[in-house]
Amino acid sequence: MKILYAIQGTGNGHLSRAMDVIPCLQQLGDVDILVSGIQGDLVLPFEVKYELKGLSFIFGKSGGVNLWKTLVKANLRRLVKGINSLPIEKYDLVLNDFEPVSSWACYMKNKPCIALSHQAAVLSPNAPRPEHRDMIGNLVLNNYAPASSRHGFHFQSYDENIYTPVIRSQVRNQELRDDGHYTVYLPAYDDARLIRQLSTFKDIQWDVFSKHNKKKLTVKNITIQPIDNEKFTRSMARSAGVLTGAGFETPAEALYMGKKILVIPMKNQYEQHLNAAALREMGVPVIKSLKDKYAPAIQSWIESGEIIPVHYPDMTQEIVNAVVGSYTGKEPGQWSVDDQFRSTIL
Repeated sequence: MKILYAIQGTGNGHLSRAMDVIPCLQQLGDVDILVSGIQGDLVLPFEVKYELKGLSFIFGKSGGVNLWKTLVKANLRRLVKGINSLPIEKYDLVLNDFEPVSSWACYMKNKPCIALSHQAAVLSPNAPRPEHRDMIGNLVLNNYAPASSRHGFHFQSYDENIYTPVIRSQVRNQELRDDGHYTVYLPAYDDARLIRQLSTFKDIQWDVFSKHNKKKLTVKNITIQPIDNEKFTRSMARSAGVLTGAGFETPAEALYMGKKILVIPMKNQYEQHLNAAALREMGVPVIKSLKDKYAPAIQSWIESGEIIPVHYPDMTQEIVNAVVGSYTGKEPGQWSVDDQFRSTIL
């Protein structure tokens, strides 16, 4: 069986999960890998057949997605060319982790596209929702990478086709201990802002992993270093707690490790606000930003933050087997694409 596994390259969560999903897929067939996006920091230890620019969200430096840069970088002509030229018909099965090129190529050629992503889970009507509605964010989530059927990963199994997170073997094999430092991953904030805000907590050693720095440096009680998968995972495993955005993989891995976490959802990133709603429901503290008025909440978390117990068994192979086995040879399911969004993209 010829399988195309298409992965969103914005951020590191999709690529991180792919490290464990790909070997499971390779047990079932001949796998080609497609990665699109320009904001990832991880390099897959597998051959990537298609490397595309795709349609990426650009992180800002003050707590959110930079919408202007996102629009500037969005080359729709190149995107459409990629959709039309991708030889999607040569594959028996297309699995998609929120990747738009292969998704829309399947849609245009009426070929099944099976979503296997976190985004597929947050779209479930049974998944937690924030108090505020984001019409544009919801439109993007529903139509960015349309699928004929959806299976997803979330912090809890909220629905029939929602599974608990894929925890990488690298994380599962870590020695867990508490060396007293706090690990920080807030890619939407620049280093200057992180130093200014975190240095006020003088008795805390902060281990910051930054998208905006190319070499390691220490300022007061803060160490800042470029993102490195192995160092970051080891830092989390040996931390007292993790301060991070409301993405999916990092909070899930920190919860699995038994670390207390505090999350700050990115501005203009609706998915992170959906994640924050789920985490808040589980008892994880959530703050809106790094502004001074939230310093007492950070201090309270440092002093008395609780560890939230979770059970995330290693079932990646079983999940992949079930998803692939359920759809092999089937006709496309019910595509759900907003006509206005379709006309905008294509």
